[in-house]
Amino acid sequence: MSIDYLPLLASLQQRFHDGITAVPADAPVLDGGDWSVRDLVEHLAGVHHWAAAMARDEEAAPLDPHPSDLADHYRACADELRETLAALPPDAVARTFDGRGPVSFWHRRQVHETLVHLHYLLGHADGVAPVVWADTVDEVVTVLHPRQMRLGRAAAPRETLRLVAVDAGRTWTLGRGERPAAVLDGSAERLALLLWGRVDIDAIRISGDADAARRVLTAALTP
Repeated sequence: MSIDYLPLLASLQQRFHDGITAVPADAPVLDGGDWSVRDLVEHLAGVHHWAAAMARDEEAAPLDPHPSDLADHYRACADELRETLAALPPDAVARTFDGRGPVSFWHRRQVHETLVHLHYLLGHADGVAPVVWADTVDEVVTVLHPRQMRLGRAAAPRETLRLVAVDAGRTWTLGRGERPAAVLDGSAERLALLLWGRVDIDAIRISGDADAARRVLTAALTP
């Protein structure tokens, strides 16, 4: 099953926008450390704005550092991103995490960014298909974690993990060894949230060396 990213992005952005109006701006984000809802909204709005500029192969203009209306601020940045991506051919050249590449990179990247932060805001992202969550796992394993290592933000893991999304029929290898120290299996959603640090490892079934799994997962796998 293929993913039609732009309609999905629009849907996730609308759900995030609706969530902003339902939660006080000064409320703490669930499992978000010192972050408030305002911090989270300003962060995702800024990421949308920046990604739109990257897709246009431009530098991002400064945003209002203290927006008075969070929902309107997010809406403007979300619309900018979505309209930018819709206006550009998917194979147009943009700035991406791997240098210059297709605009379609940002279709996928911003769907996952919005999905993870929607879960961050509400504590859930109900109704998202396993194939989308599996794609989120795949991006961490094949794009984000390699970039983190390339930028020196994370060391190459000494152990290897096998990730199995039981509801999506997909398997990944995290690490470079052929024999995994542990196998983690669960829903694609749980695996994605685990890699993004949104759920504890105890939420996943582990076969093999659980300590090795913890060592790998405590690295900075995502930005």
